[in-house]
Amino acid sequence: MKCYVCAKEGKDADAVAVCIVCGMGTCMKHTIRKEIDVWEGGYPLPSRKLPKKMPRMLCPDCSAAYGEGT
Repeated sequence: MKCYVCAKEGKDADAVAVCIVCGMGTCMKHTIRKEIDVWEGGYPLPSRKLPKKMPRMLCPDCSAAYGEGT
């Protein structure tokens, strides 16, 4: 699999990760690792945030959608 962002730029780079949100393949340069909050609980409430975060690999677009607060 090739990096989608690089391919759009006319470059050729192998993907090293897949975005957990949209499924886009990304190279080391375009992969963003974020620690995402994990929630548990029944529907619809109560729910609670677990103390540990889970690492997730994101593409630049999905990372921007999550914002800087994560």
